[in-house]
Amino acid sequence: MGVEEEFLLVDPVSRELSPGAEKVVAEAARELGDRVGPELTRYQVETRTDPHTRLTDLADQLRSTREALARAAVRQGLRAVSTGSPVLAPPGPPPLSEGARYARSAAMFRALDDEQLVCACHVHIGVPDLDTALRVSNHLRPWIPLVIALTANSPYWAGRDTGFASWRTTTWGRWPVAGPPPYFESAAHFEDLVAGFLATGTVMDRGGLYWDIRPSHHVPTLEIRAADATATTDDTVLLAGLVRALAATALAAVHAGEPAPRPQPEALRAACWHAARNGLAGDAVDLATGRPAPALAQVDRLLVHLGPALRRHGDAELVHTLWTRLRAHGSRSEAQRAAHRRRGSLGDVVDHLVSTTTSTGGGGGQ
Repeated sequence: MGVEEEFLLVDPVSRELSPGAEKVVAEAARELGDRVGPELTRYQVETRTDPHTRLTDLADQLRSTREALARAAVRQGLRAVSTGSPVLAPPGPPPLSEGARYARSAAMFRALDDEQLVCACHVHIGVPDLDTALRVSNHLRPWIPLVIALTANSPYWAGRDTGFASWRTTTWGRWPVAGPPPYFESAAHFEDLVAGFLATGTVMDRGGLYWDIRPSHHVPTLEIRAADATATTDDTVLLAGLVRALAATALAAVHAGEPAPRPQPEALRAACWHAARNGLAGDAVDLATGRPAPALAQVDRLLVHLGPALRRHGDAELVHTLWTRLRAHGSRSEAQRAAHRRRGSLGDVVDHLVSTTTSTGGGGGQ
C-alpha cells in the first residue's frame, strides 16, 4: 500500500491561499526527492509515500513527510494545511501550475478548473492485474459513502460554511468521470468505457478517470480516492489500514466466488451525497438495508467485519486505537467549525488546520 496526500498553501498573516507551490516543492524536494510535486493549481502540493507492507512503517513515513513539507513551507514564508477545501481564498480563478497538461486541462474543462481548489487523500493497494483490480473494485463500491463520512474534512469553501461535512466530494462530482465507479462486468467492459471516453474527448487521458475507485494508470495498484485530505497523520494511517483491510476482505470474497453487492447507481450516489453532508456527525445511508443509521455505529460494525483481515496484517490494535481516538474527539469537519466558534474568525480555522496538519491525532488543535 502507498498513499498520496494533497495540501493547500496559505499565507500565515492573511490566512488566504498563497501561490507558492513551485518554490515549496523545490524546497521540500531537498528532503523528499520525487516524493513531492505540484498539483493543478499553484496553491497545491502533493506528496507520495513509498510502497509499504507494514502499517507502522507507512505511519512513520507519512509523519516525516508532512514534517518535511511543513518545514519547506515555513522556509518560504508559508504554511501547509491538510483540508479538503480552502477556508479563505483570494477572489477569481486560481493560478494554474506550469506545464502542457495543465494548460490542456484549462482549455478542455474551462470553468471546472476554476474551482478545483480541493485536496484529497488517495490510498493505493497493490493488485496483480486489471481483472483482479476491477473485481475488488466491485466489492468496494458499497463502502464508498462510509469512507467519505469517515474522512470528511472540508466544511468551508472560500469564506463560507457550506453546511456540508465534505464539500470537496460535491465539487469533485462535477467532473465528467467522477464519483462512484460503475460495476464492471469484465476488463473488456472497463476498456470499452475508457476507449469511449478518450474517443469523445470526455477525458484527456487515463489519468482523467476520476472515479472514487480506479485502477491506477501508471502503477500496479487499485486506487481508492474517496477521502478528503485528512486532518492528521493518524487519520491517514487509520484510512490506509481500513482500506487495505477492505481490499483484502474483498479479494478473499473474489477468490471464494462470492458475488459483489450491486447497489443501484442512483442509490449509491445518493448515499455518497448524504455522507458528504453529514460526515460522522449524523446518519449515513446503510446500503445493505437502504435505511439511514448513525455513521459512527456503521464504522464500529465495519471494524467487526474487517476483523480477520486487520488481524492477518497485524493492524488490528493500531486501527482500533486510532478509531477510538477519532470517535472520542469527533469529526474533523466539526472540529473546524468548533475552531471558528471559539473566536468567530475563519483565520482561527486556518490556524487550527496548520496545527493539526503535522499532529499525530489526539486532540490536535481542537
